[in-house]
Amino acid sequence: MSDLLILSRTDIAGLMDYDDYVDAVEAAFRAAVEGRAVAPPASALHVPDGSFHAKGAALLGEEAKVAIKINGNFPGNPAANGLSTVQGVIYLADGANGRPLAVMDSIEVTNNRTGAATTLAARHLARPGSAVATICGAGVQGRIQLRAIAAATELKRVHVWDLDADRARLFAREMSAALALDVRPAPDLAPVRESDIVVTCTSARRAYLTPELVRPGTFIAAAGADNDDKSEIDPRLYARCLAVVDSLEQCAEIGDLHHALVAGTVTRAHVHATLGEIIAGKKPGRADETAISLFDSTGMGLQDVAAAVAIYRRALAAGVGTPLPLT
Repeated sequence: MSDLLILSRTDIAGLMDYDDYVDAVEAAFRAAVEGRAVAPPASALHVPDGSFHAKGAALLGEEAKVAIKINGNFPGNPAANGLSTVQGVIYLADGANGRPLAVMDSIEVTNNRTGAATTLAARHLARPGSAVATICGAGVQGRIQLRAIAAATELKRVHVWDLDADRARLFAREMSAALALDVRPAPDLAPVRESDIVVTCTSARRAYLTPELVRPGTFIAAAGADNDDKSEIDPRLYARCLAVVDSLEQCAEIGDLHHALVAGTVTRAHVHATLGEIIAGKKPGRADETAISLFDSTGMGLQDVAAAVAIYRRALAAGVGTPLPLT
């Protein structure tokens, strides 16, 4: 048996840039629609102060690979423990014989593959000429999501809102400099009314984005609801949207679709398409300039395996990582 390759976050950051994640995730969504991937829904385990999620998927074919990611999500970590909210690892194996190949830190992968899905969704669902955006949530994922929509559109102005006003101000300063954009802290959600794009990436447990706030033609990227007790999109708003999901089964269990189903404002038939179906050309993206389009993003193991395979191949080629003998 060959050595298991251990890859740190620093290792991974040196091997992949953002566009590499977008390319890998796009290919994986296409593969799933074409029957060349297996991507079951996530499993969750809740504990008093947080939760753990296991997401697995396989890319099939001559060089089949399987990845299983286990992440802990503890929203109180930064303040209480000085730790990241999300921590975890990805296990990569040969899909043909089960041989362990690598274990890698999951944070860099999770952040970037989540953003990559938003970039792809924005390309298909945001109106051409979208220039004003509001980011709800000034944390790490908010920064990734801003980069994601900036990679897909020509933004001119960005508002950022967070319950912690100091975090919003810091976000605005840092991201204005990093992206050479006009990024402004917002004291409330009023800027949503003038936005072409709205991103939700908070840990909210009560929906705050309501129909009254969102104007016709807006694209919403809902990235915060990754377990069944998180909720950002009002079920009444969900019912008004052209809804696109990363995974219908998973969104019905843990996404904002879950809450709309429970509230009875929609059925599963309300969902227009999966992102993979749109990428593969099986279904159209935005066709109506006045429609409110929504990408319900829960994060899939499919995205993780695609990124992990790309990282592993680059690590082998570059001689990066720490080999660990298993025998």
